[in-house]
Amino acid sequence: MAGDAEGGAAAGVEDAVDPADLSAVRLVELYAAGSLSPVEAVRAVLERVERIPAGVNAFCRVDAEEALRQAAASAERWRRGEPAGLVDGVPVSVKDLLPVRGAPTLRGSRTVRAEGRRWDEDAPAVARLREHGAVFVGKTTTPEFGWKGVTDSPLTGVTGNPHDPRRTAGGSSGGSAAAVALGAGPLSLGTDGGGSIRIPASFCGVFGFKPTYGRVPLYPASPFGTLAHVGPITRDAADAALMMEVISGPDWRDWSQLAPLGPAEAGFRAALASGTGAVSGLRVAYSPALGGAAPVAPEVAAAVRRAVELLAELGAGVEEIDPGVTDPVEAFHVLWFSGAARLVQPLTPEERELLDPGLREICARGAGYSALDYLAAVDVRAALGQALGRFHSAYDLLVTPTLPITAFAAGVEVPPGSEHTRWTGWTPFTYPFNLTQQPAATVPCGVDADGLPIGVQLVAARHADALVLRTAHALYAAGVARP
Repeated sequence: MAGDAEGGAAAGVEDAVDPADLSAVRLVELYAAGSLSPVEAVRAVLERVERIPAGVNAFCRVDAEEALRQAAASAERWRRGEPAGLVDGVPVSVKDLLPVRGAPTLRGSRTVRAEGRRWDEDAPAVARLREHGAVFVGKTTTPEFGWKGVTDSPLTGVTGNPHDPRRTAGGSSGGSAAAVALGAGPLSLGTDGGGSIRIPASFCGVFGFKPTYGRVPLYPASPFGTLAHVGPITRDAADAALMMEVISGPDWRDWSQLAPLGPAEAGFRAALASGTGAVSGLRVAYSPALGGAAPVAPEVAAAVRRAVELLAELGAGVEEIDPGVTDPVEAFHVLWFSGAARLVQPLTPEERELLDPGLREICARGAGYSALDYLAAVDVRAALGQALGRFHSAYDLLVTPTLPITAFAAGVEVPPGSEHTRWTGWTPFTYPFNLTQQPAATVPCGVDADGLPIGVQLVAARHADALVLRTAHALYAAGVARP
């Protein structure tokens, strides 16, 4: 290999390109060709981490020494021609809700104590990445226990948008989306219980994918139950497909995981092979406002419409139509707030005073629901799932804006002047698909007058993850994703 375990790219091979700006797919290609060392790539990412503006606050923990040790081990494996797996040597970050062996998982909360505990377990997706040789750069910021759609917490402060740190990065995987947008690692693991991958990916101008529930095993179980998904935040759909090949591996600790893909089922990367031709013949339903759940900003509406027109140009049959479902926000609140109340139930009164005030408020509401209230919300969820299942018997894809607005001021839960008090008021296009457990992705499709990214959301029937990824990849190939 041209670069040894101490780093050093072969002369003349992309030597004008900072390795921190390369995709995971391209990094692996260069490692295999002997043109780049994982050590050099990880050093470049660590340098990028150091240059992240303070107002962005993407990471809550970085272990440069350990990352370089892992990179050196990867470089040696590549030198021997024995890579550990699909992402050997690729820099990865992990949202600080998911355990990483050897690092505290504080979940954005002052109530979680780091001292006196053994941090010796990986979450399933982390374990699969480690088995495939990924290099763990650090843990990314999250609101406390991932409870809201922006990223700030009493423990780690406010996470700002990489395009304008005065604006929010979104949440709850805001640190992950900001890190990927700034080149601080091409891959990041996020979680999504009501939009927490798609919201920050849209605001930060990167790709975010919420797989079908259970496709990526999750442990420890989320307090928000089967609303919570694990998935990739990446530069593009090709990197997400690569990451999905790894993190969808089975893990016995998640009793609700889906069965592994069978030998007759195409892998996630194989689904991308047809390029822009992947869209030809698809039946696409375009819903500009998902039944009017919220007013959509004109610049957002125009950018999303252009993305839909591009799908039509690529051969999709597009029809402007709503699924005809009502906003399930009240049912979502019952499930979400109840989960939050259960989460903090063991805390002492003194510990509760340390919580984010907004989290305390929803926990109080959640504690007031009855079992009958909860079961009524489950009934709403079931009816919504059935309605959208019926809808997808006629349409392969549903396309909406990811969000009705672009990033607003950092440090607040709702936009200034909003009539809403909770984050669900401005995210009506994301949480319905956590209730239904469908795969959904956000693809950057433009910017507003302030240069803030806009996202288009692609939704498919449960288990049609590959369809979402291949359509997103076709949009990237056609040039729509230009944040």
